[in-house]
Amino acid sequence: MAISTGKAEVRGYIGNSMLNGFSLVDAVGKGTVQVVKNHPDWPNPYNGITEIRRGDIDTDIGLYLAESEQRSCALAAGTLISGILCKSAGGYLVEQLPGCDKQGTLVKCIEQNLADLVAQDASESPPSNLFVSGITPLDMISRIFQGSEWTILGEMEPVYKCSCNSDRLLRSLRLLPKEEVIQIIAEQGMIEARCHFCGHVYTMEPDEMMNKLQKVESIDPSRDAL
Repeated sequence: MAISTGKAEVRGYIGNSMLNGFSLVDAVGKGTVQVVKNHPDWPNPYNGITEIRRGDIDTDIGLYLAESEQRSCALAAGTLISGILCKSAGGYLVEQLPGCDKQGTLVKCIEQNLADLVAQDASESPPSNLFVSGITPLDMISRIFQGSEWTILGEMEPVYKCSCNSDRLLRSLRLLPKEEVIQIIAEQGMIEARCHFCGHVYTMEPDEMMNKLQKVESIDPSRDAL
């Protein structure tokens, strides 16, 4: 699972990190690509889903964009791993917007540039080799759009940021029957929860927890802000 905000604040986790010796395709396995997008101005989130067909993430995401969102794009994302260390990770997403280049000249030029880029990378997961050699994202853009005019509209640096806090532990408890909460306290002496994303452990003593539950008992927990 991966989550990103519009500010490129990202977090994510995998269900089983102990998959040594497996290829990426075997580790991903069968299943579905599920994407949920939300915006404060939208009445409802957008949900899309497609089948996992290849097991290499960029290809399956590209198929999702083409089939679920009908977006015409070229997408590549690769990593270069040495032992347990990631030496490089990166990629590109080039999308053709509606009404762009009706003659197809620009599209053919970019397609050729992308083919040359993949050939130069010469790895199983392009463009990871190019990033190892010192190519920057700006260099990558220059190569992809070589022969055309382009302008940088904005730049953003992804940062890891987890939104977990003790209030979410309280919200989770409020979704449980009161008898079940009391049973957990009786068996464990406290309430403890670990964030799937960052691994931070939150604990709450019985008295503290019961006082907080009593203060918010009349509010529907399903309507809490996430």
